[in-house]
Amino acid sequence: MMPEIADALEAEGIVAPFPIQTLALPLALGGADIIGQARTGTGKTFAFGLPLLQRSAAEPGVAQRPRCLVVVPTRELAIQVAADLETAGKRLGTRILTVYGGRAYEPQIKGLRAGVDVVVGTPGRLLDLQQQRHLDLSHTDAVVLDEADKMLDLGFLPDVERILTLAPEHRQVMLFSATMPSEIVTLSRNYLRQPTHVRAGDDDDTDRLPASATRQHVYRTHALDKEEMLARLLQAEGRGLSMVFCQTKRACDKVAASLTRRGFAAAAVHGDLGQGQRERALRAFRNGKIDVLVATDVAARGLDVDDVTHVVNYECPDDEKTYVHRVGRTGRAGRTGTAVTFIDWQEVARWRLINAALSLDLADPPETYSTSDHFFTDLDIPAGTKGSLAKDQRDRAGLAAEDVEDIGETSPTAGRPKRRRSRSRGESKPRGRTETTATEPESQETASGSSGGGATRRRRRRRTRGGVDIASGN
Repeated sequence: MMPEIADALEAEGIVAPFPIQTLALPLALGGADIIGQARTGTGKTFAFGLPLLQRSAAEPGVAQRPRCLVVVPTRELAIQVAADLETAGKRLGTRILTVYGGRAYEPQIKGLRAGVDVVVGTPGRLLDLQQQRHLDLSHTDAVVLDEADKMLDLGFLPDVERILTLAPEHRQVMLFSATMPSEIVTLSRNYLRQPTHVRAGDDDDTDRLPASATRQHVYRTHALDKEEMLARLLQAEGRGLSMVFCQTKRACDKVAASLTRRGFAAAAVHGDLGQGQRERALRAFRNGKIDVLVATDVAARGLDVDDVTHVVNYECPDDEKTYVHRVGRTGRAGRTGTAVTFIDWQEVARWRLINAALSLDLADPPETYSTSDHFFTDLDIPAGTKGSLAKDQRDRAGLAAEDVEDIGETSPTAGRPKRRRSRSRGESKPRGRTETTATEPESQETASGSSGGGATRRRRRRRTRGGVDIASGN
């Protein structure tokens, strides 16, 4: 590996490789096609990113023709991957460009024209730029598909195949993911040349089981008691950055608003928010301005924050893969974490299917309320904890109210159109072409010392039609 890359990583305190990096780096640096499989949060980005940096340093890209391409399923993951590559390549001066939907085309086109070494982007925007002839993949030597199974879930597989056909026939392809569905295996057979399958983990179920360092708790709850339970859970001993996953956007907004009222620094992230709003919320979460992120599965991947201590499934996930990817937000990079899942009575059957698929031995969640003793002891919640933070508690935790306000539009009510002022009774909306009157500013004269003085107001009304002053003839 180039010394500039090693020095940049050492400056960030990264000196020991993860297992997936140990297995994949020698093969990737040698130009081999790779299928990399490892649990979420175990260093897959550097496993494919460092070889890309070294390749682009040897032969930089030119205008509109990047040397390397990384295809990711979500905007958040694109931003995260680009940030990691910039960290490792800052001493090389590697030009890295992120392209994704929800942002203006112009800055991305400008970056491509200026010349770029590595492009990180989502399938739709990559194809849009290629069709507009702003992006040329004919000189791309290496293509990486990151989180390929998520791209399958989102329906991006046809777009990914089109992107692969646009790259040169003799190029390196690296496919990294936590799980390998049959469709992804077929993709690898069609587009990878004699790939080496590297798999890092402690057992044969690496791609299916949550990290062993993550404590998992499942409770059968009542819908009307969930908000109180969540508020008390978030006051557990040692609780740091936390993520709460909801099934719907509406539930996200409702939970985030409830937590904010109770004194927590919380924000919602879901598909109805604009890209700028989502980025500000995620940035505030990474920086600690908010410490509770309430999200739909849009944030289940691509949010690489190592020190998330708690993940809460506010509702039962759809399937075992969703459960694994949500819980994978904690217990990352060798740290410990806590995962808590609330199950409604009608969700018990679905949970038992997830439990059986993952062999969790949690098939019968105990009936639990916000006052249950085992709820407090299981999660290290101090006795007597109430469902809201007092002001002194908020200050001790460093959660000043202005920190929440800093993200502004990321509040649960962000993005909603302002209610129009209702018209007064009798006020009608003008229709068609009407005659209008223009009123000049009022002038006032004040007569002091006169009982009948008061204010004299003079108004001059001019009737206009088609921009012509009828009174003056101008």
